[in-house]
Amino acid sequence: MKTITNENANAQNLQKFGRFLSGMVMPNIGAFIAWGLITALFIPTGWLPNENLATLVGPMIVYLLPLLIGYTGGKMVYGTRGGVLGAVATMGVIVGTSIPMFIGGMIMGPLAGYLMKKFDESVDGKVPTGFEMLVNNFSAGILGTILTLLAYVGIGPVVEGISNTFGAGVEAFVNAGLLPLASIFIEPAKILFLNNAINHGVLSPLGIEQAAETGKSIFFLLETNPGPGLGILLAYWVFSKGMIKQSAPGAIIIHFLGGIHEIYFPYILMQPSLLLAVIAGGASGVFTFVITGAGLVAVPSPGSIFALSAMAPRGGLIPVLAGVVVSAGVSFLVSAVLINKKGEQEDALTKAKENVSQMKNSSKTQIINKIEEDLDLSQVKTIAVACDAGMGSSAMGASKLKAALKEAKVNIKVINCSIDQLDNQSDFVITHEKLTKRAQSVVPGAIHISISDFINTDIYDRLAERFAVLQPSSEEPTESEDVYQPLKKQNIRIGLPSRSKEEAIRMAGQILFEGGYVEEGYIDAMVQRDSELSTYIGNGTAIPHGVSDAKKKIIKTGISILQFPEGVDFSGNTVYLVVGIAGVGNEHLMILSNLAEIVEDEEKIKQLSQTTDIDYIYKQFTN
Repeated sequence: MKTITNENANAQNLQKFGRFLSGMVMPNIGAFIAWGLITALFIPTGWLPNENLATLVGPMIVYLLPLLIGYTGGKMVYGTRGGVLGAVATMGVIVGTSIPMFIGGMIMGPLAGYLMKKFDESVDGKVPTGFEMLVNNFSAGILGTILTLLAYVGIGPVVEGISNTFGAGVEAFVNAGLLPLASIFIEPAKILFLNNAINHGVLSPLGIEQAAETGKSIFFLLETNPGPGLGILLAYWVFSKGMIKQSAPGAIIIHFLGGIHEIYFPYILMQPSLLLAVIAGGASGVFTFVITGAGLVAVPSPGSIFALSAMAPRGGLIPVLAGVVVSAGVSFLVSAVLINKKGEQEDALTKAKENVSQMKNSSKTQIINKIEEDLDLSQVKTIAVACDAGMGSSAMGASKLKAALKEAKVNIKVINCSIDQLDNQSDFVITHEKLTKRAQSVVPGAIHISISDFINTDIYDRLAERFAVLQPSSEEPTESEDVYQPLKKQNIRIGLPSRSKEEAIRMAGQILFEGGYVEEGYIDAMVQRDSELSTYIGNGTAIPHGVSDAKKKIIKTGISILQFPEGVDFSGNTVYLVVGIAGVGNEHLMILSNLAEIVEDEEKIKQLSQTTDIDYIYKQFTN
């Protein structure tokens, strides 16, 4: 078995933290770009100055963007209820300070969602019937009030202290003649949105004094240099993937040409280690400015390459451009190394992942007791087993339930589908506990059962026993679907060396693409699906498949199987068999049914993970 060292565990924790930060920022990048465009266009020094439209700039960055981040952070922790409370708590941070509070939103949003979740868990089952809505509303209102007041009172002094610290640090380096090292304070201060405090509170007064004596000043270049941010965005454009890669070019235009540096701050907040890149880029740029004698005659506003060029003294443009180019190059190179090390930040944008195998068995016991004691199953005609995409874990669960009902001679229709495909004909819904609330919002009138694992549960046998008592039938359940064999021997790869989880998922998707089963874009959807909810199903097996929106990219049903004898690390779980799935209708259910049985047999998994016989693997999945 592959062991996870403490170092690897720490690295995984850092990656999870980075993915969580990314999940708060990435869904809101469009809002950042909208604000950046409005700012670049309409501020007094913008491309199309407009006094009235420029009034949008302040409220958007002070209120809208932090509130969006706070809402997203709370929703990641505890759904819409956590998101609403996260936005309320973030408002306290916003009003309690005088700078854009993105960091405050990142703190208060998840904190509010977590506390709301813990409160609801503490009163679960204790609220008298008929008072649920009252308790839900007032608990959220009271907790939101407390958190908002705490944020208002507590954050202001902290921010003021941070601002003073950074300002003093910059001034100390300036007074000591160590200008390049001032970037150690300047660049992190910018990310914390203290750029105006540093620039106008410390650097501009020094620059004005120096320019009055010499006709130019290097102090006007220290904070306004667009090079470090340009390097970050270029690195994301070149080395990242998915939404981040697609959004980077627009951010480059707004930052470098429009001079709105704030647009690149969220990209660093997604991966805080990139602070090293902007510090290195900033320091190298300042060093270049020093040795070339660069300076500007006044503060450039906004900090675009055009504004810097316009403020350069006669004959002094080349030194200014040299510093910008050097700082961008160094920032790009350092970012390239860090982004490659962190790897999977592309689709870590929406939710923090938990492995289903880590769920507590106690939840299963509660579910089974509820079925036996409380639920009226006499009117159930259709059971829907639903997951996010409707073709992976839910399909396997539906296969197991069909088998259990068939053995019990119960004739009830069982379907598998995505959450979004549920309709009123589904009067009984089984889904993962993380998706149940979403399923309830789609079919509120159905009976909903939450499970922590679609495969390793006896819920299906217990249901079959209950239905056998309530709805006895001598008829065999009918199957109208035509059986289709989507697995070919050429879709099986064995003896593969260990590699990263994303590489393994992409290999499985590439086989499906090359076999004509899916369009190429389906591969990214498989990676995204695992980032949102782990496709690890237990006992050394994972079933990566696309998110539900990617079904349109499926040409025909296909299965790929990859064997990794040394294992692949799936966020702390070792996987030996990676089964890639692209399903149309129910054509792949037979193979998934076989897989469901195989996963429960540790000895069988061991054989499949070590065999050198492709025919053996093929027969196990198709017979």
